[in-house]
Amino acid sequence: MTTSLSAGGAPRLAPVDRIGRGLDALSLTHARAAAALLALCLLLFLPGQISLQPMDRDEPRFAQASKQMLESGDLVDIRFQGEARHKKPVGIYWAQAAAVAAGEALGVPGARTQIALYRIPSLIGAVASVLLAYWGALAFLPRRSALLAAALYGACLMLSAEAHLAKTDALLAACATASLAALARAWLAPRDGRPVSRPTFAALWLGMAVGILVKGPMVPLFVALPALGLSLVARSGRWLLPLRPGPGLALTLLLVAPWFAAIAWKSGGAFYAEAVGHDMLGKVGGVAERHWGPPGAYALVFFATFWPGAAFAAMSLHFAWRARREPAVIFLIAAVLPAWLIFEAVPTKLPHYVLPLMPWLAILTVLALNRGALDPRLRGARLTALLLPAIPVALTLGLCLAGWRLDAHTIPWPALPLLAAACAVAFLAWLAFAHGSAERALVLGVLASALLGPAVLGVAQRSLPALKVSPRLAALRERMPCPNPLVASLGYREPSLVFLVGTGLALPPDGAAARSFLEGGGCRLLFVESRDRDDFNAAWPVGRGAPAPLAEVEGFNLNTGRRVFVTAYAVAP
Repeated sequence: MTTSLSAGGAPRLAPVDRIGRGLDALSLTHARAAAALLALCLLLFLPGQISLQPMDRDEPRFAQASKQMLESGDLVDIRFQGEARHKKPVGIYWAQAAAVAAGEALGVPGARTQIALYRIPSLIGAVASVLLAYWGALAFLPRRSALLAAALYGACLMLSAEAHLAKTDALLAACATASLAALARAWLAPRDGRPVSRPTFAALWLGMAVGILVKGPMVPLFVALPALGLSLVARSGRWLLPLRPGPGLALTLLLVAPWFAAIAWKSGGAFYAEAVGHDMLGKVGGVAERHWGPPGAYALVFFATFWPGAAFAAMSLHFAWRARREPAVIFLIAAVLPAWLIFEAVPTKLPHYVLPLMPWLAILTVLALNRGALDPRLRGARLTALLLPAIPVALTLGLCLAGWRLDAHTIPWPALPLLAAACAVAFLAWLAFAHGSAERALVLGVLASALLGPAVLGVAQRSLPALKVSPRLAALRERMPCPNPLVASLGYREPSLVFLVGTGLALPPDGAAARSFLEGGGCRLLFVESRDRDDFNAAWPVGRGAPAPLAEVEGFNLNTGRRVFVTAYAVAP
């Protein structure tokens, strides 16, 4: 143990020992470890939940469809304005609608347009996935190491991002982690002399059922691939029998069949044609919504999405190869590698697709740490670990550059102290690794993430109004001299505007239709994007042009990657 003397002559623990003692104290009991992980998750995931604008395009599509469920009272069909949204099953919409209904019952003002309420299921899913990762890690690691593995997963940037978005992926990660953790326990139980418990059975099959309702076949895919691979390794599938596949499949079918039957009857089979034929198979056979990427794209972006653990996870791959015949490592390889290869082969690529695989990479990383495989003396190890400070430095510079270029030379000053602290702690993590303390480096990396996430999502984004085009447009409705004006938008058609303005937002196809809307009588508000302004102006007769603009909003559309300039026109009786 490394010690030094305080001014009074008493021994004082060195920082590395204080970190070790802190891990020991936090992992003294399962309840204490779970409480520590919960506190970490709240620190990482809560900042920005309310202030972050609806992020186009997927998030407001989900939120708007959930809102329309509440408006219509139809809990079977899924619609975005007048269009059927037959892409994903109903689970996330039920969860979001329930969260908003609870908010209304508690008196939250304007609950149906408060995006934070729609994010509650994602927040819960992200927290649950971290706690379930801890439960799964206990099958591989002692309590102290399992706590570190779950914290490393919880601190990754991808999970923090998904916890802030009202979509399926954080909840899917929780379902997949529950089912795979149960599978891991079944695989390792005979070697550990432990029976498969009832909670393990419940975790596997409830995770499967909820996962199917949230995102169709993804959780069955994540479970079936390792189950098949492990059965080939064992030359038998008998190890699965303690999970009681018969009753488990019956329970899953009982939970998911009612809605799938109801939507088949209500849509006349259109749901399956769209969800399977277009959405799922379209992504497998082609490129969906311009999200193409070459094979290897996930491996490349992993170094950012799994920060701060990515560099250490990369170092652990050599250990995984050397220990590939050990039962624990066999499971981790089977849980990650087949699914990863499939995602790399599919043309459509989105970074969050591999999120459910990240808990198992975190466990592999800490397992490698315990075996001494995260060694700075290995070739390229120190250079790889420079990713620790590189990511927060790059984000800090990127945010400053974005503010300078997009918001009239604005710098996100309120976020800079937190951003600087994150960079400093990340650099200390690199120094710790370079001096041979990989565990301390991992802990400091988690602390750096606990500073970086709130700095970016909780503080910096508030200083970038150019990114908040839809909220600024929706706020113009409050400036109208009459209540509940009819609103339309020509050119600017982002789902976030539909969500914030209302289901009845009209989207005229051309300038003539926009003029007809504005002349329709009563109190009306029209938004016209600059690309359509000439067409709009040409629709008016000579000598009687469009009314004077109410306001002009300039900003940057993250979804399209270009500047937008929108003019608002108002007519009031």
